[in-house]
Amino acid sequence: MNESTSEGPRSGQTSPAKGEASDNRKSVWSRLLSRQAQFVLDISVLGGAFVIAYLLRFEFQLESSQTQRLLAQLPLVVLIQIGALVLAGVYSFIWRYVGLAEMAAFLRAALGSGLLLLVGRLALPDSLQIWRVPLSIILMSTFFGFAGVVTIRVLRRILFERFEQKRRPVEPYKRKQILMVGAGRAGVLAAREIRGRGDMDVWIKGFVDDDPRKQGAVIQGKKVLGTTDDLPEICRSTDIDHVIITIAQISREELRRIVAICEEIPLRTRIIPGLYEILEGRVGITRFRDIEIEDLLGRATVQLEQEAVEPFIKNKTVLVTGAGGSIGAELSKQIARIGPANLILLERAEFALFQIDRELSNDWPQLSIQPVVADICDRNRVRQIFDRWKPEVVFHAAAHKHVPLTESNPCEAVKSNTLGTWIVGEIAGEFGCEAMVVVSTDKAVRPTSVMGATKRVAELAVQELDARNGTRYVAVRFGNVLGSTGSVIPIFREQIEAGGPVTVTHPEMVRYFMTIPEAAQLVLQAGAMGEGGEIFILDMGEPVRILDLARDMITLNGLVPDEDIEIEITGMRPGEKLFEELQTDAESIARTRHPKIFIGNINSYPSEQILGALDRLRDLSAGGEEAEVRSFLNEFLSEAKLTI
Repeated sequence: MNESTSEGPRSGQTSPAKGEASDNRKSVWSRLLSRQAQFVLDISVLGGAFVIAYLLRFEFQLESSQTQRLLAQLPLVVLIQIGALVLAGVYSFIWRYVGLAEMAAFLRAALGSGLLLLVGRLALPDSLQIWRVPLSIILMSTFFGFAGVVTIRVLRRILFERFEQKRRPVEPYKRKQILMVGAGRAGVLAAREIRGRGDMDVWIKGFVDDDPRKQGAVIQGKKVLGTTDDLPEICRSTDIDHVIITIAQISREELRRIVAICEEIPLRTRIIPGLYEILEGRVGITRFRDIEIEDLLGRATVQLEQEAVEPFIKNKTVLVTGAGGSIGAELSKQIARIGPANLILLERAEFALFQIDRELSNDWPQLSIQPVVADICDRNRVRQIFDRWKPEVVFHAAAHKHVPLTESNPCEAVKSNTLGTWIVGEIAGEFGCEAMVVVSTDKAVRPTSVMGATKRVAELAVQELDARNGTRYVAVRFGNVLGSTGSVIPIFREQIEAGGPVTVTHPEMVRYFMTIPEAAQLVLQAGAMGEGGEIFILDMGEPVRILDLARDMITLNGLVPDEDIEIEITGMRPGEKLFEELQTDAESIARTRHPKIFIGNINSYPSEQILGALDRLRDLSAGGEEAEVRSFLNEFLSEAKLTI
């Protein structure tokens, strides 16, 4: 693959003659970087190294018989060495990102080819003496040859970086002076990328790192100037414009501490993208961005048990309901990455379905994706979908989740959250699905809202379905998801952009938060480990006070809470709680093999009560009897405390 990223001249910036010269330089550079050219260079270097080894061995005085042996052995030796390079995977490397792993491949190729020549030297009979390469020549040609092929790649990289810097220069006075916090692997990679590009508008002044062993060290030509506690003094003495946090897996507490130091200076703070985004190929490590509230609330990366999750998904037909929503869309992406045979995207909102279908089709063009417009409450339509596609695994994420809206539309919440879950689950059992995973919520614990109560009944429906069918049914209960549609963070962001006020319902209100990818991955993990009938509870970490969340978001936007942006306490809305719970006092949880997933020993109901409740809710919601729906949910769920 051609590694050149050269672009043509921009309109109005170069004359046609200059444009042609630039195109010619680009063409020449492309030829120099081609794998074919690299292959020819390697053959030349290895052949030259063998000739030099022969000349050194015989002190540059070759007799005719020795010359004859050299010419006979040369093609064989070069062929063995080139073959070793191919087998070691050298020609698949992108040499802009050379590192120790690539050096190890060269070492393997050198040792392998040298060992093979040595075996030939010792094993070939006297009748084939012409092919027996002297031991000293084997050693010298191996060393010289493989040192040479590494050297030309290093030179190629140096030349490429210089070419890029000259081709897309940024004037020195336009470059921002930055200080990089974190001299670990991520910081080194970012610094290396900056040095290799000419179009970056930043200039590294140095590093800071709290590791005492790195103090005074020089990394990529830049010195470690001190620790994070030294930031105020370093920034004042070196005229820093920005601080870039280049710690790949920084903890929330550490990030908060560094941000607080920079705010006191004051100094703009940015951060490298998350490891998840880089691995997905969505951004590069030097695509620095402002720190978001998600960074301060985020937690350690979830480690999936791939050996359990892959067999659950891979090469199977998977159906995701609510695929256009926040959780449904992320679940679809995670599933697509594993490689199902078919991915069925079921969504009622046409535009949301269009968006997730387009995104998945662009990222995984080889994947069989079927976008389906449907309402989970339409039993006939759902049965048609199951009959046509025969899904083996179902992830049920379709739901009405906005608490105030479900309070004012309780019949619709019952239809979607409870009866829709029963319809999808019943048909999944009818068609013999392997498993169905239902997304639930912490609001189902001692529910004070219609949303929570309808989800609690859905959990009971899941347990009833598991007892009635061969399909494995599980529910997964977790709290608020950062950045999901209708959640508090996008609302606060809009209010801040509008100049305020930021509205908080109660100064002591707290909530659990997790990222969308973390929630989706844990849902997959719970589904894979479930045996049927469980209600899994995800570890949500420590709760966050909403008032603190509002203050942090205002501060991260470079504003002062209660001065630049007012915070207004509006009072709690119907159905809201001061704090959410993941289980009641009467319930207990048991650990699973995954540290962030627990099994809740949730109180179950007799089968006849659940079936009767579903029938009653079906009748009440069909008749639009909102007050009766609330009353019945309070009556059926002994722990519920809905406002009548």
